Amino acid sequence: MRGWYRKLGPGLITGAADDDPSGIATYSQAGAQFGYQLGWTIALTYPLMVGIQMVSARMGRVTGHGLASNIRRHFPRPVLYAIVTMLVIANTINVAADIAAMGEALQLVVGGPEHGHAIVFGVVSLLLQVFLPYRRYVGYLKWLTLALLAYVAVVFVIAIPWREVLVGLVWPRVALTAQTLTVIVAVFGTTISPYLFFWQAAQEVEEINADPQAFALAKAPEGAREHLHRIKIDTYVGMGFSNLIALFIIVSTAATLHAAGITDIATSAQAAEALRPLAGDGAFLLFSLGIIGTGLLAVPVLAGSAAYAVAETFEWKAGLDLKLLEAREFYAIIALATLGGVALDFTPIDPIKALFWSAVLNGVIAVPIMVVMMLLADDPKVMGTFTVTRRLKALGWLATWTMAAAVVAMLATA
Repeated sequence: MRGWYRKLGPGLITGAADDDPSGIATYSQAGAQFGYQLGWTIALTYPLMVGIQMVSARMGRVTGHGLASNIRRHFPRPVLYAIVTMLVIANTINVAADIAAMGEALQLVVGGPEHGHAIVFGVVSLLLQVFLPYRRYVGYLKWLTLALLAYVAVVFVIAIPWREVLVGLVWPRVALTAQTLTVIVAVFGTTISPYLFFWQAAQEVEEINADPQAFALAKAPEGAREHLHRIKIDTYVGMGFSNLIALFIIVSTAATLHAAGITDIATSAQAAEALRPLAGDGAFLLFSLGIIGTGLLAVPVLAGSAAYAVAETFEWKAGLDLKLLEAREFYAIIALATLGGVALDFTPIDPIKALFWSAVLNGVIAVPIMVVMMLLADDPKVMGTFTVTRRLKALGWLATWTMAAAVVAMLATA
C-alpha cells in the first residue's frame, strides 16, 4: 500500500480536484434534470480524460517545463496570450463559485454568515499555498482527496435502482435537444477542464524541482521507463477516482431529486439542501461536508494552475517550493485569483448563476488548448524521443475531436 501511495501524486490530486463544488453542481444538475440517462457521459469521459491528462503529465516530465512554457517556446505569442487569458478568466469565476458554495455548505451545517465563511475559506487556502513547503502541502492535498468518499457513502444511505443506472450507462434514452447538448458540454467541460492540463504538467515539473537527483527525461532518459509507468498508474487511478465520484453524484441526485420532480439545481449547496427531506440528515451532512472538502482541494488547484500559466508566459519564477520573496509574481497571481474569487461574491455579478456556464465555457476553451497540446506532444523538437505513443496519440485526438463535436452540436442547436 505504501508503494502504491508513493506512486500517486499529481494524477490523484488533479483527478480529485476535478470534482470541485462547481463540478458537483454540474453533475447534480445532470442527475436532477435527466435522471440516470446521462450516466454514459462519465463512462465516455474516463478514457478520454486519461488520454489527455497523460499527455499533459508526460510533457511536464519529459521537457521539465509546464504547458504554458512549452506553448511560449513553440507557438506565436498571440496563441499563448489568448489561451492563458481564457484560462485565468475561467479559473477566477470557478474559484468564486467554489468559495461561495463552500460558504453556503458550511452555513447549512453550522449556521452563521455565508460570506464570512467564504472569506475564511479564501484566506486559509491562500495562506496554505504561500507558507507550506511543497512536499507537505501535496501530502495534505492527497489526504483531502478522501473527502470525495462522502459521495460514495451517500449512495449507500439511499435506495438506488441499479438496473436503471446500468441502462443509463449503456443504453440511454434521451433526446439530443439544445438543452441536453448544453448539459453534455457542461459535463464534458467540468470533467475535461483546461486548468487540469496546466496543473498536472506543472506538478510533474515540481516533482523534478523538489528532488535534487531528478532531471527532465529529455536530459536524463535512463529513468524514463519507471517515471512513465508511475505517470500511467497515477493518471489511471486519479481519473478513475474522479469519474467514479462524478457518477455517484449523478446517481444520488437522480435517485432523490429527479425522482421527486426537483429538476432545477443551480448550486452544489442547493443540491445538498434539497437532499435533506428526501434522503435524510445523514445524506445531507455527507453531501455538505464533501462540498467543503473538495473545495479546499480544488481552490488551490484552480488558483495555482492560473499562476503557473501566467508565470510561465512571462518567464517569472514559479513553484510552490519557492519562498514568497523568491517568487513574488507567482504568489501574487495566486493571491489575485483566490481573493478575486472571494471579491466576486460581494459584487452584483452572481458567480453561482455563472457556475453552470463556466463549465460550458471550460468545454469550449478546452478544444483549442487540447489541439495545441497534441501538436506539442507529437513534435520531436519538443519531446525528443519521447513523443506520444501511437495509442496515446489516438486517444488524445479522440478526446479532442469528441469535445469539439459536442461544442459544435451545442452551438448549432442553440
